[in-house]
Amino acid sequence: MICCALLAPASQATETTHETASETGIESWTLRDQGVSLLLMQITPDQATAFFLGRGFDRSAADHYASSCVFMTVVRNESASGSISYRLADWRYTAADGRQRAIKPADEWLREWKRRKLPQAPLIAFEWSQHPYAQTLEVGDWNQGMTTYALPLGNRFNLKFRWAANGKMHDAMLEGVRCAQPARDN
Repeated sequence: MICCALLAPASQATETTHETASETGIESWTLRDQGVSLLLMQITPDQATAFFLGRGFDRSAADHYASSCVFMTVVRNESASGSISYRLADWRYTAADGRQRAIKPADEWLREWKRRKLPQAPLIAFEWSQHPYAQTLEVGDWNQGMTTYALPLGNRFNLKFRWAANGKMHDAMLEGVRCAQPARDN
């Protein structure tokens, strides 16, 4: 019994992994802490441009979005002791300059797209592609969507991931995340 009690806290330790896909060079970072996981996977400028062109964006708007630091973001409640809740507005990232910044919210992008007079169908597609602003996830639940960071392509940052479980706030740091590299001319 003592042996098992001593081992239990170790399973709650924060674990971070980094992977690079051999075929594409796309990098991803996964953080696991207290039964919750966060995955950030690079979305390259070419991928982002193609995705939004395919959903009715004009070239200028698609390229503008693609010039941002874009990630596919997946949050999972793998085995927390009950539901978890989070808001993207509570997450902060820090780049080399040391300043903490908030993730650019989808509604800020939507205001920009409306100023550019994008049609309704691309706006709907955009909204559905972005990571939800706030979520509550039961054990086994997950969600995904794109998040953007106001950094030049190729830059690194650390992301402070914040969520609530059982009435308590939790923080974990995903370190050394790198924005996708700019597209290379062949």
